[in-house]
Amino acid sequence: MLNHPSHPILLSLSLLLWVLLWNEVACSPGKGSSIWLQLKPSPIIKKQSFLHDDFPSGFLWGSGTSAFQTEGAWNRDGKGVSIWDSFTHSSVRGPITGVNADVASDSYNRWEEDVEALEYLGVRSYSFSLSWPRLFPDGNATGEPNAAAVEHYRCLIERLLEKKIEPIVTLYHWDLPQVLQEKYGGWKNDTLVRLFREYAAFCFQTFGGCVKYWLTMHNPYLVAVQGYGTGVHAPGETAGLSGSLIIAHNLIKAHATAWQTYNSHFRPTQKGKVSIVLGSHWVEPQKGQATSANVTLCQQSLEAVLGWFASPIFGEGDYPVSLKLKYADLMPTFTPEEKLWVQKTADFFALSFGPNNVRLGKNLVHNGQTVTPDLRRLLSWIKLEYGNMSVLVAEGGWYSDASVGREDTVAIYLMKRFINQVLQAIKLDGVQVFGYSAWSLVDGFEWNYGYSIRRGLFYIDFNQQNRTRIPKTTAQYYRQIITDNGFPPDESSIQIKGHFPCKFHWGIADSTIQVRFFPFSPQFTDPHVYSWNLTGDKSLRPIPGVKLQTRPAQCTDYLAIQSHLRLFASTGATHYRFALNWSLILPQGDRSSVNAEALRYYSCFLMELKKLDLEAVVVMYYPTHRAPNLGLPEPVQASGGWLSYNAVEAFQEYAALCYQELGTWVRYWITINEPNRLIDIYSNVTERHQAAHNLLLAHAKAWRLYEREYSEQKALISFTLHADWAKPANPFLESHTLAAERFLLFEIGRFLDPLLGSAYKEKQRKGKYPPGMKAYLEERARILGLPGSSLPTFTDAETKELRGALSFIALSHFTTRLVSPLPPTQAAFQKKHVPDHDCMVLSDPTWPSSNLGQALVPWGLRKMLNWVSQRYGRSLPIIVTGSGTDDPAPVEDKLRQHYLKSYLQEALKAYHLDQVNLQGFFVWRLQDRHSPLFGLFTSTQHQSKAKASVATYKEIITLNGFPTNNNKTRPCSADDTPQMCSMCEWIYENKVRLVFGGCVLITAATMAALIVFFFTNRRNRRRDRRKKRSRLNWR
Repeated sequence: MLNHPSHPILLSLSLLLWVLLWNEVACSPGKGSSIWLQLKPSPIIKKQSFLHDDFPSGFLWGSGTSAFQTEGAWNRDGKGVSIWDSFTHSSVRGPITGVNADVASDSYNRWEEDVEALEYLGVRSYSFSLSWPRLFPDGNATGEPNAAAVEHYRCLIERLLEKKIEPIVTLYHWDLPQVLQEKYGGWKNDTLVRLFREYAAFCFQTFGGCVKYWLTMHNPYLVAVQGYGTGVHAPGETAGLSGSLIIAHNLIKAHATAWQTYNSHFRPTQKGKVSIVLGSHWVEPQKGQATSANVTLCQQSLEAVLGWFASPIFGEGDYPVSLKLKYADLMPTFTPEEKLWVQKTADFFALSFGPNNVRLGKNLVHNGQTVTPDLRRLLSWIKLEYGNMSVLVAEGGWYSDASVGREDTVAIYLMKRFINQVLQAIKLDGVQVFGYSAWSLVDGFEWNYGYSIRRGLFYIDFNQQNRTRIPKTTAQYYRQIITDNGFPPDESSIQIKGHFPCKFHWGIADSTIQVRFFPFSPQFTDPHVYSWNLTGDKSLRPIPGVKLQTRPAQCTDYLAIQSHLRLFASTGATHYRFALNWSLILPQGDRSSVNAEALRYYSCFLMELKKLDLEAVVVMYYPTHRAPNLGLPEPVQASGGWLSYNAVEAFQEYAALCYQELGTWVRYWITINEPNRLIDIYSNVTERHQAAHNLLLAHAKAWRLYEREYSEQKALISFTLHADWAKPANPFLESHTLAAERFLLFEIGRFLDPLLGSAYKEKQRKGKYPPGMKAYLEERARILGLPGSSLPTFTDAETKELRGALSFIALSHFTTRLVSPLPPTQAAFQKKHVPDHDCMVLSDPTWPSSNLGQALVPWGLRKMLNWVSQRYGRSLPIIVTGSGTDDPAPVEDKLRQHYLKSYLQEALKAYHLDQVNLQGFFVWRLQDRHSPLFGLFTSTQHQSKAKASVATYKEIITLNGFPTNNNKTRPCSADDTPQMCSMCEWIYENKVRLVFGGCVLITAATMAALIVFFFTNRRNRRRDRRKKRSRLNWR
């Protein structure tokens, strides 16, 4: 064969082509990247936000620990020193100086108590690690093992099997024998690959007959990066990136060698499975923008952590191209033989998803993207990237601060979130997850955090020698999930069919109506007559000396009112709740200065509303919650505001004016909007009590005034309370149940009990604050060493005035709060702005939420309605005078549509199933003021377009609820439900065209009459002339 010399140009072209192909491969994300191009699960689809379903039968529920973190007995029964023993005993090791794991959880001696803890949970598996230096103090597995250690682990495994708990055994969880670190430099030296193979072979030989699941090592990423790169973990070396890359390379080869050993020598007889636990974070594109560049960065972020180890083992035996390009010559390489040796060396995918990797993801490898704890998305990425293999979540969970103790409330909701994400991945995404290990079983030594954080399901007091295992509330919750094998359906998932009562108040709620003082149209207010300079500058010029008589502005001249009410009428709603501006009507706070123009505008607004056969629900005082005046007239605020009785008297005077001037058109008055939110503005408990006291008196005086002097107007009067439901944050703690009850007493009972009493206790009379609230405040004062509670008392006259001063119960409801007690310390009581109920609120991360963070919890509305109905009886109607959510969508506001349907479903259940006397529901609000937010219509700047939720709400109104598919007719007769006639509505909507058409018609008729008159007159004159000629001729 002849050898021809290559042409230089051909060589250059070949090289260029190779580089281009390489760059294309390097810049092309893996298959997993397609997940970021998929739409994220929508929170308004129930299964996507939270899935109520069962895990597959036989699901491997478990918990886990590691040897160094929990065993203790660091120098007992022949155990050798590990790198972590040496690291924690060293005087230079950063944040954990003086803290060690010499005793830790003492699981070496108390392993039987650990098994009892597992029995309490009801798990089917237990993941634990063997201590290499305990089994082989010198690290050499070819020598004699430590008999005590072998016996310890054999006893543990046998006891687990007796209890029908599957042992999942990890060979290496970071506690390398110190002698191997000193002799070889630890994992920097590839000699450890052979030593690890020998150690693994001994473990397989000794324990493999009883172990079906083996994990070679736990999260090697952290060993490489934090153990040898940054030095945060043992052995504390700071070799940087190059050191981490070498360590990772040796760890991968060590794992592969162990797997190959099992595969060749032990699998045929033991029939077990072997894998490696790999840790990862999760990342989403920055600001949710899944551009090609952001997707590539997200993919590279995962490849830099999970892919670093997973690609060689689960892929083609080599590192991700992005890493090889990024690290170039620093990156170790696998020989072709090693690639074949390393690839596919795992029988299932074992995943660690916890705080350690998420923290590192945020600090090191996020590539400018957003790190988020989304286990479902990560599991789906693994399926796409490495194939649909079986997956074990070998470490799942979060941490709590050590001060939390046994009441680890937040951890419950993170557990709930992670486990439900696993269920969604199984049921909705088809990921083959076969087990979940909640980490960890007991509190232990948390590496570089020492004992400052806790991850155990069981609490251990490390100051007590007996190290008693006490179940935390997360243990109780996990036990419940295991018992249920998932998340059984709840009552809120059941939909009912039915109608709301006839004459149900379908409404829309707004804040203060903006007053436009001058009519939009000047045609009746300008006395001049104009001529049009048609041939010149085209301007209109007043004709000198000619003036017409003008008339005052009429309500029809306020075109803003017309356009506003046109929007409202188009929704099909029957009631419109809006607020007056107290400080505008009475700028001096009394009737010495009345803004007649403002009152005229409100009168016109009400009259136009009445013409449409629509009802007004008018709020007299709508607090602004902003300093300095809180929506009060300035002189009223200057005289003490709601801390002074002057405000009570001023409000009574203002209410009298409202009744007098506007009462003719108003059937529903709201004296004060959400007084329970207004008092939050005050900085201390005493001020909040006094403000609430005066607000109650102001309402009662306004109510009694109407009863005495204006009852012939036949309106109903109430005030609106902000009424979000309160759920105990921790269902396993009585203190949380009491806190939720106390929260409702302070929020709702403080204002309703003095007016209505309580149906709970017959002896509790109206005109008094709730006894539970009073008792709590007195005990609070006692703890603080105060002479008594600062809660005011009502005089006999005030008590009489308060009793029954409510025509209906008005509630604003938007969401549900998780409520827990504040720590009962004197310091907490003395802090500023601490609520007087001493509760704190949080939210369940599994609840879907809006763009502004409002949790959508429909069943909370039903709970709230039931609580009020049970406490205050069913005689008074309840009206939800405000409910809604923000939605940034300009037109297709799907979140708001979901909100309306789901919340009204729960309202219907309250009415039909619970017999709550519910008589109305008002959506917040009619129109956006600027950008898309709470409005059913876009702002005027955006042409006041109807959003999709308008049609949704209108359909529910039209059907008066959710009728069966066979019965879509409205059950109420026309007489029962006031409705605008279709012809009237058409006339109203087209009145401008009709007026113009009428003018044209009148003009045409006039012209026709003139023409007829002209021709008739002309014909008559001709006839007269002919007659005259005839007479002359006759003569």
